[in-house]
Amino acid sequence: MPTPVTPTPPALRDALDRELIALLQANARESAANLARKLGTARTTVLARLNRLEREGVIAGYTVRLAQDVLNQGLQAFVGLTVQAKAGREVETRLARMPEVRQLCAVSGEFDYVLLLRAESAVRLNTLLDDMRNLEGVVKTTTSVALAWKIERT
Repeated sequence: MPTPVTPTPPALRDALDRELIALLQANARESAANLARKLGTARTTVLARLNRLEREGVIAGYTVRLAQDVLNQGLQAFVGLTVQAKAGREVETRLARMPEVRQLCAVSGEFDYVLLLRAESAVRLNTLLDDMRNLEGVVKTTTSVALAWKIERT
């Protein structure tokens, strides 16, 4: 029986692709003319590359950042969660109901999950952390408050 072929993920071809992607991650609404100027290449080159990157699935879409994200209002924290064996799904379901949970990632290493949490105040952050610690199946939380975003890409 033949071995199934795994599709190769789309790849960036060169440094220009990588630079173009980085500029788009900083501002997806940047005009092709401005991108070309910043990259030191022709506008038609930028348009052709964008077309190819979209067609090949490297660029899956463009997004909007809400003002609260740009202004960085409130506090953001990374929370490492350790859960009991077989409690993961229930913990995920309960965390999904908390609108302040911005991202939840299953990870390897010290924690079972790492999540990004946004709270409007330290008091609200403390309440959310208490709520998380009291979820059935949660063994431990470790929290690091984000002080400044040095690099941010979407």
